[in-house]
Amino acid sequence: MSPLKKLAFITFVLLSAILQPAIAAHNEPRDVAAIREIVEAFRTSIINKDKATFVELFFSDKPEHVTWQMVDDDTRVARFKEFAPEASRVVRWPENTYLAMIDATTAADSGSLEEVFRDVTIDTDGLVASVNFDYSVLRNGEEAHWGREMWHLVHTEDGWKIISVIWSQRDPVSNE
Repeated sequence: MSPLKKLAFITFVLLSAILQPAIAAHNEPRDVAAIREIVEAFRTSIINKDKATFVELFFSDKPEHVTWQMVDDDTRVARFKEFAPEASRVVRWPENTYLAMIDATTAADSGSLEEVFRDVTIDTDGLVASVNFDYSVLRNGEEAHWGREMWHLVHTEDGWKIISVIWSQRDPVSNE
């Protein structure tokens, strides 16, 4: 074997050994399981109107430190434009936060609310993670809206915490 080929082989072996821990940390089963527990706690805290559990899932108790953003589809925007011509697909509403959502959910007159998750995908390196899925929101058993939802999580000293939630929002198909 030529000296150049030996050097290339030794470099490959050394780099493989150095990079192995990073590769092994990708989607570790314990991290994926812990994140699945966060997803389930999110879902059940809405059903059970459990504000304390819901709030604990987030990186900060200050809503302005957590991204919470929806994007409406064209059909919803067209409907909104009928009474609010300035309506647009993406609107930043500082008062629309995870805290406002759980407060509305836990209000005495709120009725039942459930968010159904389908096709949950988790990707993590053990420090940061993304979760994405299709969802439907059911109010009193009826589909209110649906779309795609994406979260980012960070692994803090207190475990996994949600730091951003973005979602598309579509109305159910009308039967009229």
